[in-house]
Order: sequence, then C-alpha cells, then structure tokens
Amino acid sequence: MKGLLWEGDGFLLLYKRLDNGAFSWPRSAEEALEISSEQYAMLMQGLEIIPKHPIRPNDNPKRLM
Repeated sequence: MKGLLWEGDGFLLLYKRLDNGAFSWPRSAEEALEISSEQYAMLMQGLEIIPKHPIRPNDNPKRLM
C-alpha cells in the first residue's frame, strides 16, 4: 500500500508492506464493526477506538508529599 501526502513544503511518501500480503477483512456482517462518526475521526487522527490495554484504577495510590 502506498500513499502520497503534500505537506506544504514537499511530498511525503508512505509505504506499507503487509506480512501476509493482504489486509484481514471481516468474513461476515457479524465480524464487521460499526463505528460512529466520532470514532472515525479518532481513527483518522491515529488514535485507537478500542484500547488494547484499558486504563485500570490504581488500587494502591502513593502520595508524593
């Protein structure tokens, strides 16, 4: 997959080679994920919409003072 982006003072060439040669697409409607417009905007900014490691509350907070 290749991409070309103009940044105002020059072009940025992006190139990604996939390990198995193809993206993993959902096989059925049940495997597909429906996202909101806010989640789509987050994806376009490079953010994760489903965190792999959610932030857990700290059960043992330590004070600095």
